[in-house]
Amino acid sequence: MRITSTSCICPVLVCLCFVQRCYGAAHHGSIKVTRNQTKHIEGETEVHHRPKRGWVWNQFFVLEEHMGPDPQYVGKLHSNSDKGDGSVKYILTGEGAGTIFIIDDTTGDIHSTKSLDREQKTHYVLHAQAIDRRTNKPLEPESEFIIKVQDINDNAPKFTDGPYIVTVPEMSEMGTSVLQVTATDADDPTYGNSARVVYSILQGQPYFSVDPKTGVIRTALHNMDREAREHYSVVIQAKDMAGQVGGLSGSTTVNITLTDVNDNPPRFPQKHYQLYVPESAQVGSAVGKIKANDADTGSNADMKYTIINGDGSGVFSISTDKETREGILSLKKPLNYEKKKSYTLNIEGANTHLDFRFSHLGPFKDVTMLKVIVGDVDEPPLFTMPSYVMEVYENAKIGTPVGTVTAHDPDAANSLVRYFIDHNTEEDRYFTIDASTGTIKTAKIFDREETPWYNITVAASEIDNPGLVSHVPVGVRILDVNDNPPELARDYDVVVCENTKPGQVIQTITATDKDNAANGPRFHFSLDEGLSLNPNFTLRNNEDNTASILTRRRRYSRSTQDTYYLPVLISDGGVPPLSSSSTLTIRVCACERDGRVRTCHAEAFLSSAGLSTGALIAILLCIVILLAIVVLFITLRRSKKEPLIISEEDVRENVVTYDDEGGGEEDTEAFDITALRNPSAAEELKYRRDVRPEVKPLSRHHPSSSLDSIDVQEFIKQRLAEADLDPSVPPYDSLQTYAYEGHRSEAGSISSLDSATTHSDQDYNYLGDWGPEFKKLAELYGEIEPERTT
Repeated sequence: MRITSTSCICPVLVCLCFVQRCYGAAHHGSIKVTRNQTKHIEGETEVHHRPKRGWVWNQFFVLEEHMGPDPQYVGKLHSNSDKGDGSVKYILTGEGAGTIFIIDDTTGDIHSTKSLDREQKTHYVLHAQAIDRRTNKPLEPESEFIIKVQDINDNAPKFTDGPYIVTVPEMSEMGTSVLQVTATDADDPTYGNSARVVYSILQGQPYFSVDPKTGVIRTALHNMDREAREHYSVVIQAKDMAGQVGGLSGSTTVNITLTDVNDNPPRFPQKHYQLYVPESAQVGSAVGKIKANDADTGSNADMKYTIINGDGSGVFSISTDKETREGILSLKKPLNYEKKKSYTLNIEGANTHLDFRFSHLGPFKDVTMLKVIVGDVDEPPLFTMPSYVMEVYENAKIGTPVGTVTAHDPDAANSLVRYFIDHNTEEDRYFTIDASTGTIKTAKIFDREETPWYNITVAASEIDNPGLVSHVPVGVRILDVNDNPPELARDYDVVVCENTKPGQVIQTITATDKDNAANGPRFHFSLDEGLSLNPNFTLRNNEDNTASILTRRRRYSRSTQDTYYLPVLISDGGVPPLSSSSTLTIRVCACERDGRVRTCHAEAFLSSAGLSTGALIAILLCIVILLAIVVLFITLRRSKKEPLIISEEDVRENVVTYDDEGGGEEDTEAFDITALRNPSAAEELKYRRDVRPEVKPLSRHHPSSSLDSIDVQEFIKQRLAEADLDPSVPPYDSLQTYAYEGHRSEAGSISSLDSATTHSDQDYNYLGDWGPEFKKLAELYGEIEPERTT
């Protein structure tokens, strides 16, 4: 099969087409396409031989973007078996067959029915076959060929990444690369110059240039200054057909920004500045700002301010604000207009990030002079001390001076100052202050043991300007005086064993004192010297603020006396010393041999008499049985005497009356009144009545004249001491009677024996004023007629 085409454009293709057409006409029906074998025709014997090959064309060309009214002719298929009688039928299959490409099945002519775009599809692969129209059998094997879409310049170059934003450092050298731009052309780069692009700059000269082939943009001037111009808009054009006339073009914009470098030193706008600061400015506060200008930006404009010299370098300090790049002037020490009225400072501002490429443009620092004027301010009074501590003794009288505070006006006017106490707390009301002198006095009597310390606040203000007030804390310490006697540290439970030995320590005691160490400790313990010698216990002062209680005899008996009382006298070390008396209670207890207390209760008395527990139980049982028998006997007797019928005249509740009234106080025969006799009537001291002494008592004779002057309390105290020291009596409590009633009362007798007995001598009318509760009593004793109600 021979394939012919008329799609020839260039001269070379025209020649080729001409040769193709001439050759095809000379060898019509003799060219086969495809394999090196032939198929036998029906009715003929198959002959295997190498077929004769013709000139085979396996591709066609079709021009893209064809806009003609008629289908575009692509080429022609022709089989060697075609005799021109229409018996051969041509069939076209593959990409676009029947839709884009159609074939005349008789002549084999192929046409393109649609306008094709090479940029969408560059070629189509189709298959051609010749068949017998009568038998529908293939005359030749199927042949494959390609139809290529021939390119025309129908696409302009495009910048797919534009517009561009790029930066370049200022002051860069000429020819510094900025950016490379690339334009793409959709046309066929292998065919003609349709995709050959050339770059040019339309806008941005003379600052930048572009390489025509590579599209690299470069700086075109020396030392481009950002401070003079920062932004540039450069327009780049890309044109195909190698820039020839008739080529298509596209453009893009490149926005170029010059970045900053540190090529500008800082500069103060003025060489001299003046600042006003009042003397009342607080230490540490900002009092002013100063700034050096720098044309650079970012870190290239960062700077540090420093006070390099001047008489105010020790009074002021300067720091840098990172955001505003200002120098913040602060106060290091308080200002005093009366002492110094102005200061001079030399301030330097220097860049912190230097670029040594531009060091020739320096120095990158500047200096200015700042004069600080101190303003006079009316200040509050100034105390001579930041705080005061004063002392006063407790129990001091109201109005006692405690101390004096002093303040003065720091201004040149030196106004008078008045003092007062801020009564913000309760403690401030305990003191008063002299408004003119500042002397603090007490307003109450203090007790150190209650509150040892007071804190008050004293204020001072100028008389001419009361609104200016200053304060100072004052602490008042209350000093101690010896006004509290010592006392036992606690209530001691002292125990002495029955089997104790003489001189044995049974308790160590100590004392406390509310006063401080100067008036408290160094306690001294002793027994009451006003009492006679105690035969049972004694006290030893240990000289270490403690005392020991010791026994004075060998044995103690609970059955005789189970409790002893020992008065102890305690004195402190104050000046003058104070003392107090406390009584220790000493219990007698039964103890083990090792000293452990076994019991202190009374049930041990029976066991000491020699009775065992079993014997006690037996005795108790016998007593219970006897009581039961007695109760049973009495019950039986009552049941026998009780009659069955109770008489109506039997009165169970009888009133028993007695006519013996007694003789009253004048009846001296009813009892012994010798115990109430006056000491002058007693010649001798009575002995104890419960026992008869075997030995004469100690000498107790006193003249009768002395008994007349002695008091009852002193008389009983002497007799009690004599009874305690009497060796002739057993050691148990007994009744002591004394023939002494005491002196006659000056008020006379209060006995009712001599009272008037007549009814008229006593007026009971006042009973009627006592209310309804005493109405009956008033009727019995008074003359009020009882009210009768119907």
